[in-house]
Amino acid sequence: MSSHQNPIIRRPTRQIMVGNVAIGGDAPISVQSMTNTDTCDVAATVAQIQRCVDAGADLMRVSTPTMDSVKAFGEIKKQVSVPLIADIHFDYKIALAVAENGADCLRINPGNIGNEQKIKEVIACAKHHNLPIRIGVNAGSLEKDLQKKYGEPTGAAMLESALRHINILERHNFDQYKISVKASNVFLTMDAYRLISKQVDCPLHLGVTEAGVYRTGTVKSAIALGGLLLEGIGDTMRISLASPPEDEIKIGFDILKSLGIRSNGVNFIACPSCSRQEFDVIKVMNELEARLEDIRVPMDVSVIGCKVNGPGEAKEADIGVVGANPNSLVYKNGDKSHLIDTAKLVDEIEQMVRQKAKDLADKRANEILRVAQN
Repeated sequence: MSSHQNPIIRRPTRQIMVGNVAIGGDAPISVQSMTNTDTCDVAATVAQIQRCVDAGADLMRVSTPTMDSVKAFGEIKKQVSVPLIADIHFDYKIALAVAENGADCLRINPGNIGNEQKIKEVIACAKHHNLPIRIGVNAGSLEKDLQKKYGEPTGAAMLESALRHINILERHNFDQYKISVKASNVFLTMDAYRLISKQVDCPLHLGVTEAGVYRTGTVKSAIALGGLLLEGIGDTMRISLASPPEDEIKIGFDILKSLGIRSNGVNFIACPSCSRQEFDVIKVMNELEARLEDIRVPMDVSVIGCKVNGPGEAKEADIGVVGANPNSLVYKNGDKSHLIDTAKLVDEIEQMVRQKAKDLADKRANEILRVAQN
């Protein structure tokens, strides 16, 4: 409903494909996570990936540290719908094997997998299978000579490391890559991404590495990634939390949603509650959020506990509720609609949201059909 203009101008990047998901260019900023199950436990890994897909994941990363895990990766790939990125460190043979087993992207640092011949083999394999590579630079694992040169992790040190890896790929005429320069510190992360965004035109994968537990990690990630996204930097992202991977997906979309970059389900506008409230706002919102997690159709839903700010917020939302007792007033698309029983708010609002989601989905499907017929 809101007509406020989004001031963000995305930094131009070239586009690559990870499976059927476009990264960079004018493609939507994608949200991804990484499994934390034992990759060899195929059933547990598939189940975890599905939970992330249900939360909206565009991509998933799976670690393949052994040849047994590579075999499992192939089985996992057959059972999921989302593109899979294989996470590889040091062993070039694993990179070659997982490319043969269905990987959609290789997360590998070219400088860490051995001599020039091994690097050439991996690049040739990636070209053969039409796979992109993600170069992942972390502040905590910079090359020893860079640690000595800079004394400590800095944005400049991370930039130099990234450019080294890029140079290896470019020397072998490989340009299908994206890059990340992550740190656990907000300022270091932002500095590194700002520096590299001025040097390269490849897609950038955003993240604050080892951000922490759910609450503090979410705050750190929101500050760092939100700041970079506001500057137009970033093409794909992961929120690295000590929390279930599906939480990372939800937080990632919440950050994009708050910036008006990408919608994924219901955007709730709710008051923090005060003594004016005419129903238990916090209880109602917690129940609504839990019940409506499966909704993927974008919409704004405003739920305000009293008549002071309620009407103004309701008029801006697709569905707005102004709290009163015994009946609350509903606005739809900015206009007064009807009264609902305040004692049954959660059930009533859920029903309205689901009907609205169905109507919007049907409208979209009809538009697609009409275009196809023409």
